Amino acid sequence: MVVGDLFTTEAWFANLLAHGLERLPEWHGVWSLPTTAGAEQAHFCLMRQRPGGPLLALGNYYSCLYGPQGAAEAVLALSPAQWRQAVSALPHWRASGVLRLQPLDADSAWLGALERGLRSAGCWSDRFFCFGNWFQPVPMGGFDAYWRQRPSALRHSVERGRRRLDRAGDWRIDIHTPGSPGLEEGLAAYQSVYAQSWKSPEPCPDFMPGLARMAAREGWLRMGVLWLGQQPLAAQVWLVHGAKANIYKLAYVKGHEKLSVGSVLTAALMRHVMDVDRVAEVDYLSGDDAYKRDWMAERRERVGLVVFDPRSPRGLLAAGRHFAGALWARLRKA
Repeated sequence: MVVGDLFTTEAWFANLLAHGLERLPEWHGVWSLPTTAGAEQAHFCLMRQRPGGPLLALGNYYSCLYGPQGAAEAVLALSPAQWRQAVSALPHWRASGVLRLQPLDADSAWLGALERGLRSAGCWSDRFFCFGNWFQPVPMGGFDAYWRQRPSALRHSVERGRRRLDRAGDWRIDIHTPGSPGLEEGLAAYQSVYAQSWKSPEPCPDFMPGLARMAAREGWLRMGVLWLGQQPLAAQVWLVHGAKANIYKLAYVKGHEKLSVGSVLTAALMRHVMDVDRVAEVDYLSGDDAYKRDWMAERRERVGLVVFDPRSPRGLLAAGRHFAGALWARLRKA
């Protein structure tokens, strides 16, 4: 995981706590790791949904990545003695006995160091699969070079969509960025499109408005709306942080599939983040949906980490159930 990913920022967690949880956790707080003098500290935002329940990453279905705040590389520098100190300082650890973190970058150096450190402190741990993650490194030459690499079926679909939109009437694409006028109009258009799309209603209705306004304040927001006349037909929320553009939410009005409004809008936003923002990577976040393979060249995996305290009755019981279940699943596949 890139250090400083937006899903580990204070602003992200604040909006999640304020608008993105169906029920507030019984406890939430920070697990800070030890550090040497003068070094930046790493810490994890955690929550517990009920007394005695497992410790969880502060996140849910809105969270596409999780990791430490601060200096992730600090996780790599801890000694076995410091890991024992870290585990003893883990809030509610003896009462909970289980720590569950997800979704994590399977290839991150800090994750391997965390696993080794926790095992050195006497904990048991295991990884599990969360979801596939499709992404696109931006090639030299920006959008034009990227577009030439896309499947011909996708390029022709976008071209046909634009021609059909030309015949349908006056249409335009608005891309709302921090400081540009019309944010609230764009947000209203996004909500209108989402309500008329194939997607289920948001479980937390205030989350996306809160996210859009927060992302605008932080400088992350790239919200695109495709209009046909006075009607918004497609809307997408992208978040640009550092050198990465995250495709966070997208929707189009049902019944306009022949116009390819979603693909036309995605191509426009792709050009914007590659040629205007000059990002190094575009990330389609969670899921192995087939259409993402047309837009993205590479795939990686997001995983979870579950940690048990074998000295805790709850931890020992949960570990027994987990590893027995994992063994049974492997035997059934054999």
